[in-house]
Amino acid sequence: MRLSDLQNKDIVNINDGKKIGNIIDIVINKDGTSSGIIVEKSKFIISRFTSNGEIEIKWNQIEKIGEDVILVNIVY
Repeated sequence: MRLSDLQNKDIVNINDGKKIGNIIDIVINKDGTSSGIIVEKSKFIISRFTSNGEIEIKWNQIEKIGEDVILVNIVY
């Protein structure tokens, strides 16, 4: 699966069913491994994590990647 395939999917939090946003980037560590994704927050989501419109989601927070959505487990 390519990053462009993931960017077309909505990111949904399984705890409240709300759409978080869409993937805009991935996080690459200095050793070349990826530690997570960067999601541009939906205009309807107010996050406590950051105020700049982006949120980082770690790979271990991703529960399921489906055809249309990526389900994540984020506790606010």
